[in-house]
Amino acid sequence: MRLMIAEDSALLREGLVRLLADEGHEVTAAVGDADALLTAVAAAPPEVVVVDVRMPPTHTDEGLRAALHLRAEHPEVGVLVLSQYVEQRYAVELLASGTEGVGYLLKDRVGRVEEFLAALDRVHSGGTAFDPEVVRRLLARTRHTDDLDRLTNREREVLSLMAQGHTNAAVAEQLIVSRSAVEKHANAVFDKLRLPRDGGTNRRVLAVLRFLGS
Repeated sequence: MRLMIAEDSALLREGLVRLLADEGHEVTAAVGDADALLTAVAAAPPEVVVVDVRMPPTHTDEGLRAALHLRAEHPEVGVLVLSQYVEQRYAVELLASGTEGVGYLLKDRVGRVEEFLAALDRVHSGGTAFDPEVVRRLLARTRHTDDLDRLTNREREVLSLMAQGHTNAAVAEQLIVSRSAVEKHANAVFDKLRLPRDGGTNRRVLAVLRFLGS
């Protein structure tokens, strides 16, 4: 996998470079600000970029704005955003840009190497990878909606894992249930959200967007 990293902390940036290189990936650029990332991607687009939300000069949302720009100008490039905190507005903006090849992780997840690498693989393959804590906060943010209140606890668990980017097989493994049980719960979620059954829509994507991006 060819990657670029944008992280203003030199220690974390170099740590990521070494970790990814040890895993057999190629880091083609490792920069400390969003403008340098955009310049590097324009010159030679990688397969995935890993970018911090808060970067110089203001340390507010430069990284996020760069990520959204890349989503619009280079949709073939996967984007994995890192944040120190759960910033709900940023996560929603990222989701609103599309659900293919996108992720939002808290920085402490990087220390859990297997989880970080699994999230990176999901983004690279065109899937989603949202931090469980981010998803929990976003789901809590929409608890007042009538449709969400209709979900059972198990259906809510299934929706949360789906929003993190897990397949039905992975959800079944985590919940220690059969895959058919997960499919049953997922279909119940889709029906309770009143999502269309026509072949032209992806009910799984709609379910995640309905609740995390509403």
